[in-house]
Amino acid sequence: MASLPLFPLGTTLLPGGQLPLKVFEPRYVVMLRDLLAEPREEPGFGVVAIRRGFEVGVERANDLHGIGCFAELDQIAEIAEAVFFVHATGSRRFRLDSIDTAAGTPYLMADVTWLEERDGDPATFPALATRLRAAVTAYREVQDLEEAEAPTDPTELSYWAAPAAGLGAGDRQLLLACGETSARLGLALRMVQREAALTQSLGVVGLLPGGPASLN
Repeated sequence: MASLPLFPLGTTLLPGGQLPLKVFEPRYVVMLRDLLAEPREEPGFGVVAIRRGFEVGVERANDLHGIGCFAELDQIAEIAEAVFFVHATGSRRFRLDSIDTAAGTPYLMADVTWLEERDGDPATFPALATRLRAAVTAYREVQDLEEAEAPTDPTELSYWAAPAAGLGAGDRQLLLACGETSARLGLALRMVQREAALTQSLGVVGLLPGGPASLN
């Protein structure tokens, strides 16, 4: 079990995902300054998606999803008084076990358990990976987006498909909670195929990958 500072957000961070943030809310400014004051081997914080609303405190901790992702700090800069620009990359998944109500910090501290990346059925990797890459390519062609280079590693691919095909926070949370690569590849494939079918049949345009930095 590990102890992590938490940054609840209205979106789901996936392993390998990029997280730009403009941080100005006082509690998270304190969190960043604490991280800077006590350097760790892996500097960063836990990101958990909020089920309802925009802000969660100790009294509403049950409004957080139970699976989160560690955001490893790549860059942090104070761009104005008590305003930080942060760039982080999603790395390891964790299970949110409990909120430390005695931490004494203005931000949430949590006890978490790191989750292993299990293969599931490796024999299915080649076929699922090929179909998933093709589905993402087809989706991006329909959306008139440039081709995106897909990773070769099956686990990375299973997460990469979400931003590459503009999947929303709900879909991303389901992928994050999926504990096996083979199952996640299949799940991502079905999600991307669904989005492509909606676009082709109804003219529905999905969420575009990327976008502006999140604001806290």
